[in-house]
Amino acid sequence: MRGNLNRENREIRSATGKYPVRAANRPAGKAAMNADRKSDESIVLPTQANNAGTEPAAESVEERDSAKMSTSQHDRPRTSSRTKRRSRGLLGVRETARDCPALKFENLLHHINVPLLHEAFDDLKKSAAAGIDEVTWQQYEQDREASIEALHGRIHRGAYRAKPSKRIYIPKADGRQRPIGITALEDKIVQKATGWVMQCIYEQDFLGFSYGGRPGRGAHDALDALCVGVSSKKVNWILDADVKGFFDNVDHQWLMKFIEHRISDKRILRLIGKWLRAGVSEDGEWSKTTVGTPQGAVISPLLANIYLHYVLDLWIDHWRRQRGRKDVVVVRYVDDFVIGFESKADAEMCLEALRERFGKFGLELHPEKTRLLEFGRYAIERRSERGDGRPDTFDFLGFTHRCDTSPKTGWFMIRRETIASRMARTLSAIKAELRRRRHQSVGQQGRWLGSVVRGWLAYYAVPGNVSRLRRFRDEVSRLWLRTLCRRSQRHRWPWPRMKRLLLTYLPHAKVRHPYPDQRFRARIKAGAV
Repeated sequence: MRGNLNRENREIRSATGKYPVRAANRPAGKAAMNADRKSDESIVLPTQANNAGTEPAAESVEERDSAKMSTSQHDRPRTSSRTKRRSRGLLGVRETARDCPALKFENLLHHINVPLLHEAFDDLKKSAAAGIDEVTWQQYEQDREASIEALHGRIHRGAYRAKPSKRIYIPKADGRQRPIGITALEDKIVQKATGWVMQCIYEQDFLGFSYGGRPGRGAHDALDALCVGVSSKKVNWILDADVKGFFDNVDHQWLMKFIEHRISDKRILRLIGKWLRAGVSEDGEWSKTTVGTPQGAVISPLLANIYLHYVLDLWIDHWRRQRGRKDVVVVRYVDDFVIGFESKADAEMCLEALRERFGKFGLELHPEKTRLLEFGRYAIERRSERGDGRPDTFDFLGFTHRCDTSPKTGWFMIRRETIASRMARTLSAIKAELRRRRHQSVGQQGRWLGSVVRGWLAYYAVPGNVSRLRRFRDEVSRLWLRTLCRRSQRHRWPWPRMKRLLLTYLPHAKVRHPYPDQRFRARIKAGAV
C-alpha cells in the first residue's frame, strides 16, 4: 500500500485555502528531479515495459488494485497498430502519474489523436439513441475516416464546439422522473477519448473503496467489498447515504479546481468546460447549465468520481484514521455509498460532519433517504435481547441487504435479495412489452424473453437470492402463458407444450456468481479491509 499517511495529508487545507498535493512516496531528491517532467513523447516507454515485473495477486478490499489496469484493457481497437501506438503513449502518462503523485500534466492533448478517436468511436454503443444532431452510429460509420479526420482537426485548432445534450426523462423508483442527457455522437467520441487519457492519471489517485465508472471495478466488486468488509470487521452500524440530486448539483468551479490539481493543460480544461457549459435542449428549447453534469454523458462518471474523490473519499479516509476511534468501512459506487461503523458514537459524529462537508461543495444528503441503522454480525442477537425485532435492511445497487445466519454453519451472513419494487417494475414492463408483441410468433417471443431472463440472471443470480430468481422466472412464465392463451381461440394452452417452451427458451434460475469472499480471495490481503 503506497503512501497512506501522505494520502491523508492531501485532504487537509493549508492556510491559503488550497489543497496541498500529496508528496511522492520516494526520496525527496528524486521527486525534485522529476518535478518539471511533462507528459510528452519523451516519457513513452518501450513496449516490453508492459511485461516488466509482476504485482502480487492479492489486494485489500479497500486498497488500490495491485494489478494496475492499463486503459487499453477496456478498448476494442480496430487495428493492432492503433493499439500499439495508444498503449505506448498512454502507458507513459500512467507510469508518470503513478511515480509522481504531485505532478501536474501540462501537455496531454496530443494523445487525443486520430487512432484514439477511431477506437473511441468503435467503443460506443451502436444501438444508442441519437442526440441533438440526430446522427446514429451507423450513419457516422459510412464516412468515418473523413469525419474523424475533420473532428481531430477541429479539436487541435480549437474550433471544436460541444453541442447541447438532448434531455429525456425516465421513471424513478419513487415515481418521479429522472432527467437524462443524450449527447451528440461526435461529443461522445471526444469525451470517451479524453476520458481514457484522464483515466490514466486518476486511476493512480483514486482510493480502493471507490467503484463504478472505473475499469475493472463494477457493481459486483462493490457489493462483494461491502459484504466482506461488514463480515470481517466489527461493524455494528450502517450509514445508508443518499446524495440528493448529485449530478444536478455538481459545482462547476469546484470541479475545475479539483481537475487542476493534476491537469494544467489548458486545452483539456477548455474541452471539459465546453461540455459543462453546452446546456441542454428540451422540446427544441435550449437552456443554460451553470451547475451539474449531464447524467448520461460519456464523461460524467469520471467527472463524478473526480468530484467525490476530493469531496468525500480523501476526507472520509482522513476522518476514519484521525478521528474514528474504531473500525470504519467505506464502499462508494459513483454517488451511492455505504459506511459501516463499529461505534454508534462514531457513526453519529461522522454523519454530522459529512452533512457539513457536503454543504461546503453544494451537495446535500437526502434527509429522508439517509439512514443510520443497526446492522452487523451481532445485530440479530442484540435486538432480540432488547425485544426490538429483526434488524432493519438497506438497499444498495439493486439488492436488499439483510442480516441472516448460514443454514449450514449458523454463522453470520449478509443475505442479498433483489429489491422487491425493482422486480415488480421489471415484470410490469415485461407484461406491457408482451402485449405489444402478442402477434409475433412463439419463437420470436421466446427468444426475446430468454434474452431478458438471461440479462436478469447475469446480474441478480448471487448466492442467497435463489428464491427471488425462481419467483422472477415463474412470473415471466405466467405472463407468457397468459399472452399465449389470450390470442388462442380456445383461451387455453396445453401445459405439456408450455413446459417444453419454457425449457427451450427460458434459462434455469440458479446461482451464477461466487460467494463474495471467494471472488475477493485473490484480491484481499490478510487482515485488511
